[in-house]
Amino acid sequence: MRIGVLGAGAWGAALAHVARAAGHEVEVWSRGGALEPLRSAQGLVLAVPAQGVRGVLLGLKSIVTNAIPLIISAKGIEQGTGLFMNEVVAEVLPAAEPMVLSGPSFAADVMKGLPTAVVLAAGEISQAHQWAEALSLPQFRIYASDDVKGVEIGGALKNVLAIACGISDGRGLGDSARAALTTRGFAELTRFAAKLGARPETLMGLSGLGDLLLTCSSRQSRNYSFGHALGEGKTVEQALSQARGVVEGASTVKIAQSLARQHGVDMPIVDAVHAIVDEGRAPDQEIARLLARPLRAEIT
Repeated sequence: MRIGVLGAGAWGAALAHVARAAGHEVEVWSRGGALEPLRSAQGLVLAVPAQGVRGVLLGLKSIVTNAIPLIISAKGIEQGTGLFMNEVVAEVLPAAEPMVLSGPSFAADVMKGLPTAVVLAAGEISQAHQWAEALSLPQFRIYASDDVKGVEIGGALKNVLAIACGISDGRGLGDSARAALTTRGFAELTRFAAKLGARPETLMGLSGLGDLLLTCSSRQSRNYSFGHALGEGKTVEQALSQARGVVEGASTVKIAQSLARQHGVDMPIVDAVHAIVDEGRAPDQEIARLLARPLRAEIT
């Protein structure tokens, strides 16, 4: 097939590499380039930052006039609207057939051919299976799902929780604290997902628990590294300036916290990250607040 990849960053390059290795003809679009070469594509991969998705889609409106599969790999929630990426696609490009690709994967590992497993969600499971088979490699396994909402929630919220774990490690709080944050963060994630109609088993899989475990413990994660810098005492601006790319969690946390309150979901860790990133609260203040929460029965 002829596949167009929108986004020439590390993840776009990695997905283009996968598509070529799977035997497809690939055209990569980078910012400022002409979109016309994508007109003949049989499928599109959207690998741009979440807050830039709408702008790219608006540029595609004159090109995408018929139904075309569009794989979204951006992980986040749109600021201002509170929409997840598949909802942005539905609003701007109603002719497209959105799917969501997520899971524990670093671009560098994929480019090296290291074993990686991700999940591809589509409204129809048959379409997810079709594209999973078309793009899978022995070392890049794609599992199929029809829980688009669950896969998107896992991908967006794990970035916020990774910031929390980075802050904890930056403050030198130890492995036990990180394990506690990851576990209780997962409880917040599953509560939020259930309230929005996602399936619990989806969050137990690659796009939820799997991605959370990876991003909450590795300096390869931009979100974890950003949080680590905050924990070391850097300001938000300083931490962002030294990041190796877009820190999706920093853009997602405010709208995630707003949605949680709107739906009546208790998310104290997300609240703490929001207070630090968006309101300028000191990490030690928020750590103390979390530790002072009342003891109660453990629930998920």
